[in-house]
Formats: sequence, structure tokens, C-alpha cells
Amino acid sequence: MGENPHRRGGLIMLTIAWALLFAGAYWYFQLRLTHNANPNRAEVLALQHGEVRLQRNQDGHYLAQGKINGQTVTFLVDTGATRVAMSPQLAQKLALVAGSAVNVQTANGATRAYQTRLQTVRLGSIEVHDVAALITTGLDDNTVLLGMSFLKQMEFTQRGSELTLKPLSHT
Repeated sequence: MGENPHRRGGLIMLTIAWALLFAGAYWYFQLRLTHNANPNRAEVLALQHGEVRLQRNQDGHYLAQGKINGQTVTFLVDTGATRVAMSPQLAQKLALVAGSAVNVQTANGATRAYQTRLQTVRLGSIEVHDVAALITTGLDDNTVLLGMSFLKQMEFTQRGSELTLKPLSHT
């Protein structure tokens, strides 16, 4: 006596359904984790005019997508950083030229960094020109510390889990 052909087809359909369910769940949770790590996507920030409102992530940091010299980067707002800072690998991707060496004090101790200038730094509708920056080791290759060389040109206010940046008026 032979195997029921409908049973075999049913098992195949059940296997496909489970595979699709697992793939959908994986996609959903990956998207959720990404949003929780960086709730400030470039598309959302682009809709804001005159000021930028950032939401704190699950770790208590303000991460946001932005641009350096027209290329997309992820910023980590860091009021303790004197300048905008990034890893040598990211600086190379951005085609930045390393200038003179300087000694800097970081959270990880003293290290050597290289000065550079950024033509433009854009966060949402805010764009600042000719920003001092550092290229230094010990930083995440995918994150730029958005330090005071950018932030000193902003008025910033934190209320609850929201940080508002507004360019200072130059009157």
C-alpha cells in the first residue's frame, strides 16, 4: 500500500509555514533591536526644521544618523568630547586627511590622535561647516562621537528622554 500523496504535500506546506513564521519573527525582532539602539533615523530627523529632537536609546545614549561631508554616519552625542572624533577606519572611508598629531585624554586613558577638518556636519536640518575633528584609535568603527566642536554651536536642552538641539542665532 502506498503513501498518501496529500499527507506529503501537507507536511511540505507545514514546513514552509514554520520557516516563514521563524523568518518573520527574526526580521521583526532584528528591526526592533535596531530601532531600540538608534531611535533617531535620518528619515525622521529630516522632517524636523529649525531644531532637532533626539530620543534617548535603551542604553541612555543619544544616537542619530547624520552626515559628514555628505556621507551617512551614526553619531553618538558626547558633551565630554572636546571635538568630533572617529576611528581611523571610518576616517579612511570618509576620505579624511590626518593632520598633525596631538596627545588626548580619553575615557580609556592617554592616546595619540590626528587633527582633521570636516567640511560639513549635518544632523537633520542642522548643518555646520568647517568643524574640527580628531582621528583616534579605541573608537567603534561605525560611530562618530559628536563632540563640542559641533555642539558648542548649538543650544541644547534635555527634558526626560528627549534632547533638543537648536543652532545658536548669530546676530
